[in-house]
Amino acid sequence: MQPQLGRERPSIGGPEEAERVLAAFAGTIAELESVLDAETEDLSSGRIRSALSREERKSDLAAGYLRGLELVRANAVALARFAPEAAGRLRHAHRGFRAALERNQAVIATARAVSEGLVKGVADEMARQSRPAGYGVSTPQPATGSPLVYSRRF
Repeated sequence: MQPQLGRERPSIGGPEEAERVLAAFAGTIAELESVLDAETEDLSSGRIRSALSREERKSDLAAGYLRGLELVRANAVALARFAPEAAGRLRHAHRGFRAALERNQAVIATARAVSEGLVKGVADEMARQSRPAGYGVSTPQPATGSPLVYSRRF
C-alpha cells in the first residue's frame, strides 16, 4: 500500500520503514509499468477501446507514482542510508519503467499521427468530391459542403 502524504513531509525512522516505503513505491512502479505495457500492446494492435479501458487505473497509479516519488525524493538520504540494497533495486526498476514509458509515448504519438492523417484524408476527399467538375483549368474552390463531423467515442 502506498504511504499517504499530507502537507508535511514524513520522515523515515528506521530500516524497516525504509524497506516498506521503497517496496511500496517499487510495487506502484511495477503495476504502472504493467498497465503501460498492456496499453502499448493494445494500441500497437489497433485495439483502441481496450487501451482506453485502462485509463482510470492508469491515472490512479500515476497519482500514486507521483506521491511515492515525492516521498522518496524528500527522504532520499535516509532511504539510501537505511536500505541501500532496496534503493539500488528501486533505481533499477525505475530505469525499466522509464523505458516502458518511452515505448508507450512513441506508440501513442504514432497512433495520434495515423488518426490525424486518416481524418485529414477523409476531409480532403470529401472536399474534392464536393467541387464541381468542369472543363479547362481547374482552380480550387472553397469547400461549400457540410463540415466534417466525427465522434471521439470508439
